[in-house]
Amino acid sequence: MLEGEAAIKSEPIPYIPPLRFRSLTPFFDTLLKWAANEGNFKPRLVEQSGIQKKSRVLDLGCGTATLAILVKKSHPDAEVTGIDIDPAVLEIAKEKTAKAGVGISFDLGSANKLPYPDNHFNRVVSSMVFHHLSRENKIRTMKEVLRVLKPSGELHVADLGKPHNALMRLPSLVMKHLEEVGDNVQCLLPRMLRIAGFREVAETDKVMTLFGTVALYRGRKIKEEA
Repeated sequence: MLEGEAAIKSEPIPYIPPLRFRSLTPFFDTLLKWAANEGNFKPRLVEQSGIQKKSRVLDLGCGTATLAILVKKSHPDAEVTGIDIDPAVLEIAKEKTAKAGVGISFDLGSANKLPYPDNHFNRVVSSMVFHHLSRENKIRTMKEVLRVLKPSGELHVADLGKPHNALMRLPSLVMKHLEEVGDNVQCLLPRMLRIAGFREVAETDKVMTLFGTVALYRGRKIKEEA
């Protein structure tokens, strides 16, 4: 059921460590760097986000903070916050941030119940998070992001998407059987963003990786009429 998705339950998001096993957490950055081609799509994601001076930016599911650090280095005057459900990866994120010499705040929390007030952030960015979530939790998380965004604020997402050439079909066939990737591979994220209330939704770019196509998306929170 996609149209309307009326029945959204309220259970918390299941907690899955990076790479599924706690012992593999220290290798997470290396895998993303070499297999997921993050050095290609993450700078593109930051560029398309159009972050303006003194913006408040949330890195949703920040992991080890590679994206958050990139945002802060690209926009030193932005107020950058990272949130993740995994305390172990947040410890790595804090160490990386200290080594990078940048100021980023980190919060432990769930994407489907963000600990922030309404209309708080100018931009929310997210990298390789939504494919971990069930369909219900994808939409619930998108609604939470919409809530914490300011009017005219935007969500920018990089995640697994529909294979865009023959080379990307094989890894996508494998990945769609893992975790909750099927919706991504079927290119349902844009529809889910619209169901959640985002407007001006678009797929903006595609990048080849060993995991399959990584697609970039954006959605805007439209200012309510007075």
